[in-house]
Amino acid sequence: MHEHDVIVVGAGGAGLRAAVAANEEGADVALVSKLHPVRSHTGAAEGGINAVLRDGDSFESHAEDTMKGSDYLGDAPAIETLCHQSPKETVQLEHWGMAFSRDDDGRMSQRPFGGLSFPRTTYAGAETGHHLLHTMYEQVVKRGITVYDEWYVSRLAVTDHAEPEDRECHGVVAYDVQTGKVDAFKARNGVILATGGPGQVYDHTTNAVANTGDGPAMAYRAGVPLEDMEFIQFHPTTLPSTGVLITEGVRGEGGILYNAEGERFMFEGGYAKNVGELASRDVVARAELTEINEGRGFEDDYVHLDMRHLGEERITDRLENIIHLSEDFEGVNPLEDPMRVKPGQHYAMGGIEVSENGETCIGGLYAAGECACVSVHGSNRLGGNALPELIVFGARAGRHAAGKEMETAEIETGPAASIGSGDVDTPVSPGSIDTSEDGVAADGGQAGDDRATDGGAVVGMDETVERALDQEQARIEHLLEKDEGVQHADIRSKLQESMTENVNVFRNEEGLKQALRDIREAREAYQDVYVNDPSRTFNTDLQHTIETRNLIDLAEAITLSALARTEFRGAHWREEYQDRDDENWIKHTMLAWNEGSPDLYYAPVILDGEDKSYEPKERHY
Repeated sequence: MHEHDVIVVGAGGAGLRAAVAANEEGADVALVSKLHPVRSHTGAAEGGINAVLRDGDSFESHAEDTMKGSDYLGDAPAIETLCHQSPKETVQLEHWGMAFSRDDDGRMSQRPFGGLSFPRTTYAGAETGHHLLHTMYEQVVKRGITVYDEWYVSRLAVTDHAEPEDRECHGVVAYDVQTGKVDAFKARNGVILATGGPGQVYDHTTNAVANTGDGPAMAYRAGVPLEDMEFIQFHPTTLPSTGVLITEGVRGEGGILYNAEGERFMFEGGYAKNVGELASRDVVARAELTEINEGRGFEDDYVHLDMRHLGEERITDRLENIIHLSEDFEGVNPLEDPMRVKPGQHYAMGGIEVSENGETCIGGLYAAGECACVSVHGSNRLGGNALPELIVFGARAGRHAAGKEMETAEIETGPAASIGSGDVDTPVSPGSIDTSEDGVAADGGQAGDDRATDGGAVVGMDETVERALDQEQARIEHLLEKDEGVQHADIRSKLQESMTENVNVFRNEEGLKQALRDIREAREAYQDVYVNDPSRTFNTDLQHTIETRNLIDLAEAITLSALARTEFRGAHWREEYQDRDDENWIKHTMLAWNEGSPDLYYAPVILDGEDKSYEPKERHY
């Protein structure tokens, strides 16, 4: 068993920043990651970091843009925290050596991005995330922070108190991909989840294969509510063949979208008469799909993104890797021809419910980055606001977990913050299937919660970690010893196809209910899952099998939340409900895992900030 003050699960931007911040507070910190840190998906972020750095810009303007982008479902304390602290964190990255693009006068370059009233997106070419990841990892190495890479965390060690707010997290259990060993990591102070998004719930996504929503799924089963899971961002410009991201920076630099009739449809179609291609992502994604669905797309699948008019020098200087991505994956040289693009799953606005300090309702358990919902982004994230979220809230979670005295958070967490229960008509029963074999549930652990139990008795710190270890070892042995059944890949592919078909940009009740039926079939099939590879070293079949259970739980959470929200807000479009309903729906959709059954309830949206109160307005671009 390994023991540290703070355990950070995941070593992307949020995890690295959390680890450095905790280390600066004097904590003994360890990073536990299923990937080597510089292979984390933060490295795929292209666009930039929104930060107020220039005369003429202001914190208030950034906050207004972010709240408007969220369609008034963001929480003001989180938004104002992001906007006030992003400049300091961005300059800190520069001082640590991050190679930002520069203007002729030597200042860090900033470009326009969708939904922004000022060009405040600070960038490093079109590889901002790559540079951020390497800069942060250098700081981890410099400080001698312990890194356990290729250790896949699959269970939290959480006490068995009846109420989630009374539970405590004392560590995690992980599988060493290199040796097959299952071991525990005890956290004297706290565990920070920074595991990224759930992109593999969909079959057309910008996300890496490793993005399987492990943190939210584990936290959910341990009793932490998931917040606003229905809000999934579909990026307007992904390559049709692969889902590879084409940065919003192309449009920020002046790239133009055309349909098959040669129309600049963002303007000519009336989707965004003022800013065209620089409307927020949800608006542009819906516009593209409308053009495609109405027969004005190319091959009924994509539209064109043209940047040739920018000139080779400017493109090569600011967007060079986009040339290679288009050539390598689509065979199109964007210096000579328009790129093919279409919307693809990109980001989850929802996630683990946390406060501005990264706290969940379970003592000692924190979350930061895309796996968390603080909520900065509400129902729609603005481009350029993801990377500052990583560094701002990663740092705050790291400091708080290390024991730093911080102001009490304004955002409350846990079921106690409920403002009312919810109800949703489902065609099948959601939640786990209560079937077990030799004390190990076939659906991958316990049929109910993932907590350390002893016949209902609450156990102490060491016992909690040891019991979680025993349970996970038994679960993995069960999966490896079973020699026939269903392969996870068959289950996963059917799940992904259904989510892409039914819970995409455009949604309706029939499709959402069909997705729930398909998810139930996936859960039932998972009862008979087995691992074909019996080896103990580098067993990716085992790892993907465990991940698939997480995808099932999160697909269900996304779909249940989408069915419950009977309005059109931000990234959540409902065919039957074509208006934003401020009277009934300025509230967060919450799901709590209650002994294997999802409980739906609602929590308040905080529109009153320290700087001002944000009055919901009609959202035009």
